[in-house]
This record gives sequence, structure tokens and C-alpha cells, in this order.
Amino acid sequence: MKTYALVDCNNFYASCERLFRPDLQGRPIVVLSNNDGCVVARSAEARAMGVKMGEPYFKVKQAYEQAGGIAFSSNYALYGDISSRVMQVLEMLAPAVEVYSIDEAFLELSGVANTVALEEFGQQLRATIARWVGITVGVGMAPTKTLAKLANHAAKKWPATGGVVDLGTTIRQHKLMAITPVAEVWGIGRRLTQQLEALGIGTALDLARMPPTLARKRFSVVLERTIMELNGVACIPWEQGPAPKKQIINSRSFGEYVTDYSVMRQAVCQYAARAAEKLRQEQQYCRLVQVFIRTSPFASHEPKYSNHAAVTLPLPTADTRDIVAAVVKGLEQIWRPGYRYQKAGVMLLDFWPSGTYQPGLFDCISERPQSQALMQVMDAINHSGRGRVFLAGEGLSKEWQMKRAQLSPAYTTRVKELPLAY
Repeated sequence: MKTYALVDCNNFYASCERLFRPDLQGRPIVVLSNNDGCVVARSAEARAMGVKMGEPYFKVKQAYEQAGGIAFSSNYALYGDISSRVMQVLEMLAPAVEVYSIDEAFLELSGVANTVALEEFGQQLRATIARWVGITVGVGMAPTKTLAKLANHAAKKWPATGGVVDLGTTIRQHKLMAITPVAEVWGIGRRLTQQLEALGIGTALDLARMPPTLARKRFSVVLERTIMELNGVACIPWEQGPAPKKQIINSRSFGEYVTDYSVMRQAVCQYAARAAEKLRQEQQYCRLVQVFIRTSPFASHEPKYSNHAAVTLPLPTADTRDIVAAVVKGLEQIWRPGYRYQKAGVMLLDFWPSGTYQPGLFDCISERPQSQALMQVMDAINHSGRGRVFLAGEGLSKEWQMKRAQLSPAYTTRVKELPLAY
């Protein structure tokens, strides 16, 4: 029988902010969304203060900061880099790793139990990641992914577990499920929880005892599989690698309303350039580009406007120049003066792997010469941390960029912001 483990970083964003700030140990920390709007992550201390996920920060700012709390703008470059380091450690220690999110990964532990007890292996994982990266993780192990998720929840909720829970036996599984609300089961959302509770199913064990065929008939095949997983039958496949993306979106709310066309043009050009960079990371080409703009849906007593345009390219491309040109063409079609725009975005669609698109017999089109080589050079410079190359259309003055007033330094991804020891 296979054994899966779920490794989940504890309070990941807040933990990343603490890595280079030992003075923040024990202090409440929250991380804010775009434009420093809402709370998207909380440390245990902030959670204990009653700060809620998704709460607008201005509502709690005064009381929170008077109590010693500190807020950070989202530093996704830092979080992504620390996540990569955690995943690299897991790749070194586990037979197989499936990255599930920025702070979670499933492990497939075939053969591990033949050399070391699983709980001991889980403690080794925790100790190694804490020592090499500085992040604390919880580890849950079980015969299925759903049970591993449940085990991880228990590992993080009850300190007495030491951060590791092994649900290798049916007795342990039933004991944990009997005290776990059905809402904590992976894939059981709020609406489904209400429907199940109306049927008298209040715990994970109650759900595990529900006949799978009845669950499929009354709800869905997804719930049937969840029940089978709770009973130790693996139904969720192991993903050898992330599925290829079918679309890429890059959009942002502006730090200030945009009313000038030239400013909007700079913004969408930058969004297009970033989307093209992501496209190359996926080793894909796109043939359809969309751009959208909109005013704020919440601004009272102001005229509302939103629109989008789609531009089909003659050939699939990953060249930033072609994608930016298409976005500008689309923007010209939908721009209307006299509005205060709050958000814009770019979407790439209709993906093709390199070399698979077949032009028409009479099409006289070809890829730009040296396009791939030029894009590789651009990406190499932009990922080096020493400088950045961009198209002139992106502009130099970017007052429209989202507000990040409490942004921490790029401790690990920018040479000038490396922490120094004195």
C-alpha cells in the first residue's frame, strides 16, 4: 500500500517575513492584498487577536497597530523564492514530490517505511527544513491524499503531535475523523457542509460511513471519491508534473485611478510583458491575446464602464514585442476617455507547443528572426537580479502601480537588498 504525506508550511507568508527579522518573533503579523487592501495572511498571534482573513485592513489598523501588530505588503518575490527552497529540500529527501501550492506539497513515500519509521521521517523533514530554510512545517501521512490532508490539519492544530501525524492504521484514522468537523475534509465547501449537516453528517467519520453510491446519486462523483479516500482507497491520482496552463492572466488594480490613455497604455504594456514572460516559462506559444479595462464597480456617483478586446495573432508566439503590439491594438479599440479606470489586465489564450502550429498553404508569414534567442537574453538579464530590460512602451514613471507602502526588502532575489551582517 502506498503512503502519501502532505507537507504544509505554517503561516507561510508571515513566516517568510520573520526569516530576516528576528525582532518580529512573538509579534502579530498580517500580510495585505494588492494596494494594501485586505488581510490575506495572518500569524498565529494575529489570529488570536481576532483579525479575520479577507478583512479590510483600514477597519482594524488602529487597534491592531496599537496592540503591537505589524503589517506587510505582499512580497511575492520573497515568498516564491522561499517556497522554491522548501521544495528543493523535499526533492532531496523524498522519493517523489508533487507541488500542490506555494506552501504545500504531497510526497509519495514508497519504500521509506522499510528504512525508517514514518513519524521519525516526518520529524527529520521538519528538522531539515527548519535548519536549512528557517520555515516550520506540519507533516501528515496516510494511505490517501485526503487522509494525508486530514492528518496535516491535526499536526498543525495540536502541538502535542510534534507537528507530525501518521494515519497508517484504520484505528488512528477513525479516531481522528470522529473529532474532526466535516467542514475540515478536503474538498468539502461551505454549501456542501450545510447540506451534509442537514442529513446528520457532522464529522469526517460520519461522512466516511456514508454509502459512496448514495453520495454519488445525491451529490456528485467527487463526493463519492472523497468518501472512498476517507476509507483508505486512493482515488486522486498522483500528478507527475503540473498540468500545462490553458491561459495566463496578468491584471492589477491601480494604486490611483487612471484617466490618461498614455498611462493606461504603459500599464497594459507592462502586464503584457509579464504575461509573455510567464508564457515562455511554460514553454508555450499563444495565438489569442485579450485586454480588458474597467472602472471601479464600487465607486458611487461615477459613470461605470468596462470592456475587453481580443486580438488573434497571425502565428502563435511567445515574443514580448508581438504580444505587446496586440495588446496596444486591443486597447485602442476599447479605450473611452472621460472615465476613471480602476483596473486593467491582459489574458493569453489558445496555447500551442513550439513547432506544432501549421500555417495555411498560402499564408506568407514567418516568425521574427532570432526571436527565441532575443527573448532568452531578455529573460536571463531580468532573472539575474542585477538589472532589467523592458520595452519603451512600458514607460519609466509608473505612478499607476499598486500601492505597496509596507513592502519588505527582496532579501533573497535582489543583490542590493541582501541582508548584511555587522
